[in-house]
Amino acid sequence: MHEADKKVEVLKLLEDNARYSVDEIADITGLSREDVEKIISECENEKSILKYKTIIDWEKLGEEFVVALIDVRVNLTREKNYDDIARRIAKFPEVHAVRLVSGEYDFQIVVKGKSLKDVSFFVSEKVSTLPEVRDTNTHFVLKSYKEEGVLLFSDEEDRRLAIVP
Repeated sequence: MHEADKKVEVLKLLEDNARYSVDEIADITGLSREDVEKIISECENEKSILKYKTIIDWEKLGEEFVVALIDVRVNLTREKNYDDIARRIAKFPEVHAVRLVSGEYDFQIVVKGKSLKDVSFFVSEKVSTLPEVRDTNTHFVLKSYKEEGVLLFSDEEDRRLAIVP
C-alpha cells in the first residue's frame, strides 16, 4: 500500500470515529502502531486534521438553541473578493460555517444562537451592515434529522396503527 493510501485509510477511520485508539486503527488497517502514530502526528502538524469533534443530540438533553441558515448576496469590488468577505463573516463567534455556493446567493452561513431574537440581531446588526452585503435570506432550522452523517432519530417503535386491507 502506498503512503498516501495509508494516510487516507487512517483519516477515513478517524473521520468516522474520532475515539478510535491508535491500537484499534493499527488492528483495522494492518499498519504498525508506530506508523499510525506517525500518520496522525503528521496530519495534525500539517493541519489536515483540523479538529476532533463529537456530535451531540442536544434535543435529547433538553438544551435549546436556534440554528439558522442565512443566504447572503454580496457585491464584489476590486478591493474585496469572496475570500475577503468570507474571512470577515467567519470571524463572528455566532458563525459555525461559511460556504461559497452556486445559485441566487453567494454565501450560506450557518449560525447558532440562544434565541430567534439573538439570530435576528446577528443578521440585522452584524451581517446586513457589512458594506459588501446586498441582501440576506434567513431560514430557521425547525428540526434536524441527520448531522455529519449521523441519524438523530430515536429508536422508538413505530406507534402508528397498521392498516390491513
